Amino acid sequence: MASVTLTFPDGAKQQVESGTTALDVAKGISNSLAKAAVAATVNGNPVDLLAPIKQDAKITIVTKKDALGLAVLRNTGAFLLAAAVHKSFPSYNLGEGKAQEDGFFYDTDNPANGENQIAVTDLPALEKEMKAAVKDDDKIERVLMDKEELAKHFADDPYKAALVKAQAGVQIPVHKLGDFIDFGYGPILPDTKLLKHFSLLSVAGAYWQGKSSNPMLQRIYGTAFFSADELEADAKRRADIKERDHRTIGRELDLFFVDPSVGAGLAYWMPKGATIRRTIERYIIDKEIANGYEHVYTPILANLDLYKQSGHWDHYKDDMFPPMDMGDGEMLELRPMNCPSHIQIYKHHIRSYRELPIRIAELGMMHRYEKSGALSGLQRVREMTLNDGHTFVAPDQIQDEFKKILTLMMDVYADFDINDYSFRLSYRDPKNTAKYFDDDAMWNKSQAMLKGAMDDLGLDYYEAEGEAAFYGPKLDVQTKTALGNDETLSTIQLDFMMPEKFHLTYVGDDGEEHRPVMIHRGVISTMERFIAYLTEIYKGAFPTWLSPIQCEIIPVNTDLHMDYALEIKKRLLKEGVRVEVDDRNEKMGYKIRESQTQKIPYTLVVGDEEKKDSSVSVRRYGEDKTESQDLEMFIDAIVADIKNYSRTGSAKNSKVLSALDKN
Repeated sequence: MASVTLTFPDGAKQQVESGTTALDVAKGISNSLAKAAVAATVNGNPVDLLAPIKQDAKITIVTKKDALGLAVLRNTGAFLLAAAVHKSFPSYNLGEGKAQEDGFFYDTDNPANGENQIAVTDLPALEKEMKAAVKDDDKIERVLMDKEELAKHFADDPYKAALVKAQAGVQIPVHKLGDFIDFGYGPILPDTKLLKHFSLLSVAGAYWQGKSSNPMLQRIYGTAFFSADELEADAKRRADIKERDHRTIGRELDLFFVDPSVGAGLAYWMPKGATIRRTIERYIIDKEIANGYEHVYTPILANLDLYKQSGHWDHYKDDMFPPMDMGDGEMLELRPMNCPSHIQIYKHHIRSYRELPIRIAELGMMHRYEKSGALSGLQRVREMTLNDGHTFVAPDQIQDEFKKILTLMMDVYADFDINDYSFRLSYRDPKNTAKYFDDDAMWNKSQAMLKGAMDDLGLDYYEAEGEAAFYGPKLDVQTKTALGNDETLSTIQLDFMMPEKFHLTYVGDDGEEHRPVMIHRGVISTMERFIAYLTEIYKGAFPTWLSPIQCEIIPVNTDLHMDYALEIKKRLLKEGVRVEVDDRNEKMGYKIRESQTQKIPYTLVVGDEEKKDSSVSVRRYGEDKTESQDLEMFIDAIVADIKNYSRTGSAKNSKVLSALDKN
């Protein structure tokens, strides 16, 4: 029989018979490796342990310790889930399933009744079916089937039939578990014995192959690990994520709501949520004015020609709402970006080099045509208000202004106690330049300037191609949301394109016209996304300065102690504290628990002793004990807490600010 030569990662070579499997190779090395092996890579491509190797190749044995090993386990979980669905719901159609970053999924569809899909209540029964297969150590075969035969097998399932049709080649590798057949996973395990630690998590709608024009299927999510400890830790992590979800907290604390029946992706701010938003808006406006920004108001509508001139229409129209025909030839557009509006502010006067940098800022309302399937609470909406700013500078002012903007960002992060972030330099994709402004020299120059600025400051960053705006590269400050998603919180973008397109000029010291450079920057993103982010990192327990109700006063007896409670309220209101008195005819214990449930930073209980001594009984949110304090001392303490933004301090922010100061 013919032989093939295998090359291992250390450079060692071995000749084996053609058709030898990766499992055979692992057994030939050691029994312990064979027991740990879950898959292999052959010439860099992941393959099943039982896939025959028929040509010379570089081979790596994949074990449970490797990242790919976990993906193989989860691919097996998706396959076993599909088999359980098929057995429990034999008339249902099956879509696609595979491993993903934090687990696996499988798409299903009930063709008889589109609304009667698999529900969360069905998951325990499906788990039981899967565990029976694991307990019996059922074997998973890997075989080749003729494409024509496979098409006949799935003739009654439109989704599987479409997947078969899309397969290249005459013979298709498939996996079999008893009478069940499926394909398209990548490598999976040869048996079920390692799939002991898994859990089915949830169900949700998902468009077939991710396209909103396709039918909506029911997606079942699950996860799997090689150990019980890892599965338990993941369950705790998911419980924490669920507890932090801003949509859940928003309902519980009555902060905001979104009602699809009156407008999907359009947030309604309730009084408490509006208070948080208003506090942040006032804070950031004052902060920017103190840093030399001039705040403006500009219309949310503009002539479509403005966005054609800026390039947004060409590069961004799929994310813009359809233009409104005014009937007289004028086409108005809901603005997707604020930058063309701020350009109009700059152009309204002749500018001199003595004025530069000119810093323009606005809490600018924008509209984006987000698909309904992408909408999510406050994080993905169709109407948003961006903390936007644009600086117009002379070319030799770029680096100094870049440093000033970054310093402002770090100051703001310190006030909000944000320290879990990283810097990303976002470049255009050199392999797909069509979606970017066509000027290679501009891109090379601006990308080099951004990189040079970060290098000069000595700050750590990573680079990402394909993440730039269509008009220029940017520095993105990336954070992790409580739900585990990577999200851009702040950004600084260099733009040489817009000043050219709009013929922006300033008069230099030589009396001649010169072209400014435009720097786009957003410090705290949109109000919607930022408040969603804060809600999740604080778990709804907002620091005192942001909390919609900062102090709640509970009189022990409303008849005897209400006058003292109202006196304290009056004093606190005079100091600018947001305070309420709970005068409901309820038991005191209930009122205290309610105050804790609403995550109010300070709860004051006042009775005979407090009234007599001009004191208060103070209970901080999250604490079980109460502490008696002199009223004047308490007022000083809560005012200081608010004034100091309830900060705990961040070593990371201090390090970045120190680097900025040195430069």
